[in-house]
Order: sequence, then C-alpha cells, then structure tokens
Amino acid sequence: MLTAVVGINWGDEGKGRMVDLLSEDYDIICRYQGGNNAGHTVINDKGKFILNLLPSGILRGGTVNVMGPGMVIDLEHLAGEIASLTAKGVPVTPDNLKISDKAFICMPYHRMQDILEEERLGDKKYGSTKRGIAPVYGDKYMKKGLRMGDLRNAATLEGKARDIVEWKCLTLQSYGAGPELGPLLEWLNHYGSKMIPYIIDTTPYLTAAAREGKKIMLEAQLGALRDIDYGIYPYTTSSQTLAAYACIGAGIPGKKLDRVVGVMKAYSSCVGEGPFTAEMFGEEADALRKAGAEYGAATGRPRRVGGFDIPASRYGIQVQGASELAVTKLDVLSYLNKIPVCVAYEVAGGRTLDFPSGDDLLQAVPVYEYLPGFGADISMCRKAGDLPPAAMDYIRYIENAVDCPVKYVSVGPGREDYLIL
Repeated sequence: MLTAVVGINWGDEGKGRMVDLLSEDYDIICRYQGGNNAGHTVINDKGKFILNLLPSGILRGGTVNVMGPGMVIDLEHLAGEIASLTAKGVPVTPDNLKISDKAFICMPYHRMQDILEEERLGDKKYGSTKRGIAPVYGDKYMKKGLRMGDLRNAATLEGKARDIVEWKCLTLQSYGAGPELGPLLEWLNHYGSKMIPYIIDTTPYLTAAAREGKKIMLEAQLGALRDIDYGIYPYTTSSQTLAAYACIGAGIPGKKLDRVVGVMKAYSSCVGEGPFTAEMFGEEADALRKAGAEYGAATGRPRRVGGFDIPASRYGIQVQGASELAVTKLDVLSYLNKIPVCVAYEVAGGRTLDFPSGDDLLQAVPVYEYLPGFGADISMCRKAGDLPPAAMDYIRYIENAVDCPVKYVSVGPGREDYLIL
C-alpha cells in the first residue's frame, strides 16, 4: 500500500497532523521533496512539535522514517532538529531514520544567496523564507553541488567542495560575496559526520519494503498551489509538491500510488507573496487569523487568510489526483455567525469556477457568499452525529463544491481531535 498525503492549497493545511494521525497504520513514512522552508506542526501526547525536515512519522513509535532523494537538506538545521527531538524524549536513530544518499545538501552559501537576492528584489520579492531553497534547487539542476552520499567519502569530499566553491565565487561576484573553502569544509565535516550513520540508498530499501507488503506513506511539503510547475509561479517553491512526484522523490520511481489523501483547511490561509484571490482584510481577517493562530510554523510570519476558496481547491484536488480529503480546523469557525466562502472568481468581466494562471490570476476578484455558522464548541465531537447540523451541512457543501469525498475532519489540534465520516 502506497499512500500520499498532500496539500490542496498554498501549504500549511495541516498535513503534519494528518501524517501523525494516519501513521499508526503505516510502517514507513517518507518525505519526498522540499527542505526546511516550511514547518509541520504536530501536537500529541509527547507535546507540541514543529518539524521542518524530519518526516512527521518520527513522532510515532514503530515507524521507519525516510528522507528521500527529492529533498534538499540543511545539515546544520537537521542536526538541530534531531537534537531537539532527542531532548524531548523522542528517539532518532539509524533504526527509525533513513536519509537518501541522493538527497541534495543545502549549504550555508545557499542561505546567503537567498537573502541577498530577496534584498535585491526589494518590493518585487517572492516572499522567500531565506533558507536557501531556490538557490539549492537551482544548483541541483545545474549539477553544481553535493549529495548526502558524498559525505561518506572524505578522500573525495574536499576536491568536490573546492570545485564548487570556485564556481560559486564566480557566480556571486556581482553580490560582492562568496564562500570560503576552509569554513565550508569545517561545516561539512562537523555536521556531515553526524549524518553518516543515517545515509542509505533508499531505492532498494523501499523497493524491498513494498515487495514485502509494508505500508508506506509519502509525505509532501507545502501545497499544490506552490508546485514549481502547476502553482502560482513564480511565487512557488522550487520543487514538485504534487502526488505524481511522490514515488520519484521518495526513491521508488517505478511504483504507483494506491491512495492520495488531500488535506485542506475549512478556510484559506497563505504565507508569503503572490496572488491569493480569496484574501480577506481588516477586522474580518484579523478575527480569523487570531481564531486560527495563523502564523507560519517555520518563520512565525502572520498568514494571510480568507474564506474557503472553491476554485483554488477544485484545482488543487485535480492536479493532486486526490481520492479523498481531510478538512482541518473546522473548530476555528465556531465563532462565526456566518461563514464566508469564495464560490467563484470574476476574471475579465466573467464569472468562473476555473483556477486561472498568469496575469488572469493576478486580476481575479473573489465572489463571496455566506453560509450559516454553527456557533458551538465542536472540539469534543468524535463522530458525524456529534456535530451541529450546520457544521455537517458546511462539510457536505464543501464536499459537493469540490467533487471529492471528505473522510477526515479535525476539530482541534491534538492527535485524537478528529472524526471520520
């Protein structure tokens, strides 16, 4: 069984809490793309955790967690994340964490380059987290970098690093900055040595696990609308966030998915720059942001918020190929007498349910309608019959509007705060 858990919208939908929940039934959890530029927040019996690089299944005893070749890994950040979990009593060992030898290393100069470019862009910035993601993926496809497997051969590591530093200094001349070989080697040796016990070739490992009938979950970072090809380019991430890439990014490109669980909030949120048609402003937005504690897990930035966006969600479900949905944070809407829903876009003088791209998206105007609120605390609801009728009506409305069945509904931040329809 191969299952992908993916985001339907702009990211921050609650994928981490769903992976943590569903991982009880899985043997292996694998992150297949991205780096430490987004956070998965998980609350369970062990406490509250924000994971940037590690798969969310690391918090579930008995699972093996894999960081696939589609990822870019900041060694220093990963070392800190492992140390933080260990200090909280969560074991991270080579038995429950495997890192692909093909995963690309995000270097200190990638972070520096990211910061310099955002500063150069000024008002035209992309809203980067300044953690080096765009530069490191750019270098990956230019074949100018190091992979995790390179850390295992000290005899050749220095020569590879030397060649890369020479090239990177040339490319950064216009910034008046560039990396130095000595400090870079120290960084690689210090943090890289800690990672060597975890590094394997994930392809034979996962292939054998699938052959043995192990249940494997593939975890995405960010959402469909941040995909480098199908998202709101150029305000996207620099990797493929879609389920179609999951097996490739995990290390088993010849396998096919059996199930795709799409995760979306009961309303909309967005971190960073770029078009966000359903965005609300003023007091209405402030109230929703406060109710949902909408601040980025990786950056702490206030998220932009809006009502549930039907055109964006229909599109996200389509490109993800979702077979079922999880709706998170329904409980956040309890304070509302009426619930805002973006039912369509106005584009070029006409109304559409389609999600546009390019300049059409930049010019799109939301069409809002309001549904009855349910005005009750639903945090203790554990089955559909426990929900107020208006809350159930809202879920069914969303389900019909996006043409995909809702299976899971979260009614609180904790591991057990959910119900199955």
